[in-house]
Amino acid sequence: MTDTDTHTETLPPLHRTVRPEWIDYNGHMSEAFYVLVFGHATDAMMIETGLHSGYRESTGCSLYTVESHIRYLRDVPEGAHLAVRTRVLGAAAKKAHFAHELYVVDEPESAVPADAPAVATTELLALHVDQQAGRAVPFPDAIRERLTALTEEAPDWAGRAIARVA
Repeated sequence: MTDTDTHTETLPPLHRTVRPEWIDYNGHMSEAFYVLVFGHATDAMMIETGLHSGYRESTGCSLYTVESHIRYLRDVPEGAHLAVRTRVLGAAAKKAHFAHELYVVDEPESAVPADAPAVATTELLALHVDQQAGRAVPFPDAIRERLTALTEEAPDWAGRAIARVA
């Protein structure tokens, strides 16, 4: 994108409802299920960008997460309706950088209110991998162009490292 381009397309949100089995001993959603929901959002992003099951079957290539950073910001209770907003933050020849923001919404399939606080976020780096060769390979032009077209400005929390404990 150039400085004069305006970005208008975003990925559709993913919706889920917190199931009873996702609740931990503290009475709220267990950390493993935040990862599950974020994983489903990554799968939805892959479908929207052409990296769907048909692509994987025909090319033997897929997207592999190689790094992630999750922030747990608020407790989520059983029965909460969730919406995940996905942002593509960048794409290169063999890499994709993206983020998910998890929100609690009023109803299933509800839009995320503009002033809603995120309950969790994750930032991910993924490689486009030829599964047979076992190595990263360039995205096909059409997929790289789709990822590039979806690229948004990174949120202010992206790119941070975990603080060290002295």
